[in-house]
Amino acid sequence: MPEAQKSSPATQAAAARLLLIDDDRQLTASLERLLRLEGLAADSVHTAQEGEAAALSHPYALIVLDVMLPGGDGRVLLRKLRARTDVPIIMLTARGDDHDRILGLEAGADDYLPKPFQVRELIARIRAVLKRQGARSNATHSTTVGDLEIQPVTRRILQHGIEVQLTGAEFDILMLLVQSGGKAVSRDTLAEACLGRSIGPFDRSVDNHISNLRKKLGATTDAGIERIRSLRGTGYIYTGVETTA
Repeated sequence: MPEAQKSSPATQAAAARLLLIDDDRQLTASLERLLRLEGLAADSVHTAQEGEAAALSHPYALIVLDVMLPGGDGRVLLRKLRARTDVPIIMLTARGDDHDRILGLEAGADDYLPKPFQVRELIARIRAVLKRQGARSNATHSTTVGDLEIQPVTRRILQHGIEVQLTGAEFDILMLLVQSGGKAVSRDTLAEACLGRSIGPFDRSVDNHISNLRKKLGATTDAGIERIRSLRGTGYIYTGVETTA
């Protein structure tokens, strides 16, 4: 299989073609029809092998991926795809299975939705992710924040000159924290701005994205300062650095 090319968020948004990887053919057929009414095209495949081949052969704007697939585990496929492409991925998981959702976010999913769900809710999630990916910063330069170089236009993060691979949601959360100038940002604000939806009291998606950022960037900066601090009952704060353009 040829090496997949990483497409930019702008290219993905312009393509506006989605890939649905789910063995429920009735569901994918219904989704395809509704997405067409929303001005979005979608291809459907129904096994893990078909999903991997399709995802790596076309620059899809977004992938909807079920955890349970014939011929493979959707979480394993997620890890394979995330190693080759930064395309946004929404995971579909079993109702109430927090373990699947946490593993999915840790492996690089941008969002998740438990089954059964309202199709309109999934389409709203898709719209929110595509909107985030298509939004471009007005900045035309990179910004240095401690040991990080942030490139808003290309949505790249460099640490000591080496690119750190972040998902779209992780990048957006990091940017919002950094742009808050040392002030705390609530979980609700992070969810609304970076996930495109509100969260309930037991929804740990923001916390899992923060955990991923700590793992990828390091829990502390080069100066030994805690990078992202949790404030009980308040939210999160990016601490101990000064931002310079």
